[in-house]
Amino acid sequence: MSIHFFNTLSRQLEEFVPLDPARRTVRMYTCGPTVYNYAHIGNFRAYIFEDLLQRHLEARGFDVLRAMNLTDVDDKTIRGARTAQKRLNDFTQIYKDAFFEDLGALRIKRASHFPAATEPQHIERMIAMIRELESKEIAYQAEDKSVYFRLSKFPDYGKLAHLNLDELRPTGRIRNDDYEKEAIGDFALWKAWDEEDGEVKWDSPWGPGRPGWHIECSAMATALLGPELDIHCGGVDNIFPHHEAEIAQSECCTGKKFVRYWMHCAHLMVEGQKMSKSLGNFYTLRDLLAKGWTGREIRYALLTVNYRLPLNFTFAGLDGARAALARLDEWTERLAEYAGPQAPEPTPLASAREQFFAALDDDLNISGAMGHLFVLIRDSNAAMDARTLTEAQAAQLLADWQQMNSVLALERDAQVIPAEVMGLVEQRQQARAAKDWKKSDALRDEILKLGWVVKDTKDGPKLTPK
Repeated sequence: MSIHFFNTLSRQLEEFVPLDPARRTVRMYTCGPTVYNYAHIGNFRAYIFEDLLQRHLEARGFDVLRAMNLTDVDDKTIRGARTAQKRLNDFTQIYKDAFFEDLGALRIKRASHFPAATEPQHIERMIAMIRELESKEIAYQAEDKSVYFRLSKFPDYGKLAHLNLDELRPTGRIRNDDYEKEAIGDFALWKAWDEEDGEVKWDSPWGPGRPGWHIECSAMATALLGPELDIHCGGVDNIFPHHEAEIAQSECCTGKKFVRYWMHCAHLMVEGQKMSKSLGNFYTLRDLLAKGWTGREIRYALLTVNYRLPLNFTFAGLDGARAALARLDEWTERLAEYAGPQAPEPTPLASAREQFFAALDDDLNISGAMGHLFVLIRDSNAAMDARTLTEAQAAQLLADWQQMNSVLALERDAQVIPAEVMGLVEQRQQARAAKDWKKSDALRDEILKLGWVVKDTKDGPKLTPK
């Protein structure tokens, strides 16, 4: 068994071999949210891809040590706090709390660390890294009192994004956190305080100011995971300038290769168009939950397209996710009833489990993996219909599903059946016992209006959410 991932740096599929293969530890850094607003579904497309990656590595026996940063000081957060007339920490805390709630709704595993850029120990490390770069004449303080990274000192700059600096002929300096390839230039490591920053500033050898966005991730990643990482993830929009800058800063400080495998997910569109507030197709997770979709359904829709392909998010796709999950629920419930308390025993259908994981070994081929799962559902349903599947074999398939679901996290939400519904079910049972079929049908319709489907089985009525 070998795992292969597409490395953005080489533009090739490469076999995954961690830095510490004996201990099977994977050091992984994932770019987290800038907490100036609620995270949108484009953000969560990236976070769910990273969740799938971590879960698959763990299913294959690796111990994943992952850090995901929280950018709580940058141009956007300062501007947002000023507009809201709040202190920066009070403003960003609203969206930090919301982010963790959203992670729970989407069943995204918590990282080992969630460092925030404004934590004192991280500010200290950022300053220390900038001083190290300054001592090597790679960083310099300019006339505006800000400190910049001298691009001419790092000839490999641009290799991740496959840019030719000779053609671009970079000139000048760039103080903004984010910028386009056409505006390439020496980027800010430390920004001198100005009036728009208000109370947001820290003392430094260069005067009061704040860190640039790029140095924040370099400092936090190397502090928590060490100078060399196995995997660094993000969206394709992070490749330039952010990840290019991280490589330059980190490698100039440590003298070591910063990251072995760079993995980036493609953009998300909505109904075939770029997501935009002006187009009215900009959705946060909360917007979709308010429309009646569940976190589980949204997870399915964001999960089941290969991470390197653009994802066209549609409401028809959410309908499809709901239908697919209903089919999955029906299958797992049927298997559980069919298997009973039997101990598992081998079945030829169990090969689907290894086919599922083998697909994920191939650069997280989730569409291939889900294809194997739904073939298993079809074939095992047919075997149960024909009574050619034994109860013990059904138990084995349930165990196989649990292993696959350790990666997917698509199990049905725990349901609490309201007392009103249970009372109607009991009345319906009494009507059926009295052969009052008209009343039984009326009660079934009442139960359905309350959001539950009742199904009569040999073991009594079974309730499932509509």
